[in-house]
Amino acid sequence: MSLLPHRPPFLLIDRVDACEPGQSATARWKITGDEPWLAGHFPGRPVVPGVLQLESLAQTGAVGILADERYAGRLPLFGGVEEVRFRRQVEPGDELLLEVEIERLGRRGGWGRGRASVEGETTCEGRLLFMLVDP
Repeated sequence: MSLLPHRPPFLLIDRVDACEPGQSATARWKITGDEPWLAGHFPGRPVVPGVLQLESLAQTGAVGILADERYAGRLPLFGGVEEVRFRRQVEPGDELLLEVEIERLGRRGGWGRGRASVEGETTCEGRLLFMLVDP
């Protein structure tokens, strides 16, 4: 996780389970219920916003990209998303398993396919466009 430029409160992964530089990464994010944004999304029925699930997938993909020495020190940015679907709500107490496979990667960016799940049930999936810029 030290590869990522993200820091709390916007670091949305807790640990990296596996990483094949330039190819894939697997990480986890435990929703504790103490996240301040849960109070407003939604009062009395807290649910993790889908956009934050996408961001946690993007951060997982960034680990896989930045672990490749060709891209070390670059800044990975979102360039877009495609084919995104939200399949299950994520609530306090859930732990997201985040899996990203890098489909294509070049000097300026690339594509990855991500899947977030809780206990084997898909919560979010889609294609992520990564842009790589110099810091």
